[in-house]
Amino acid sequence: MTVITRFAPSPTGRLHVGNIRTALHNWMFARAQGGRFLLRIDDTDAARSEERFVEAIRGDLDWLGMTPDGEERQSARFALYEARFAALVESGHIYPAYESAQELDLKRKIQAGRGLPPIYDRAALSLTEAQRAAFERDGVAPHWR
Repeated sequence: MTVITRFAPSPTGRLHVGNIRTALHNWMFARAQGGRFLLRIDDTDAARSEERFVEAIRGDLDWLGMTPDGEERQSARFALYEARFAALVESGHIYPAYESAQELDLKRKIQAGRGLPPIYDRAALSLTEAQRAAFERDGVAPHWR
């Protein structure tokens, strides 16, 4: 079995010491195990990702002597993610929920007040088709559970 490690920075700015520490740890482990060290550009935030930061990340790793054995981009996998998401919806393994952040926070506080862990109550599973349609009609975007 070949060990494969990865370093997955977001190209939204320059690397910092915490990034370098993670990259160094993963690079050293891959080398010690005779494995591979991959650079995975986490460019899923299209609004803030910039190619100049990708180039800077590559340059910094090269300067540090940690040249990756390969490079991947998260954005190149969007079609795969969409297909898996659709399969999960189709199979019923995930479902739409419509609570707001404030409603979820209130539920957590109530549970904490009762000494319970903050576990989602699965209330969205009991919504009728009409209720779901009303949320959609009102422009409430679902989050998926």
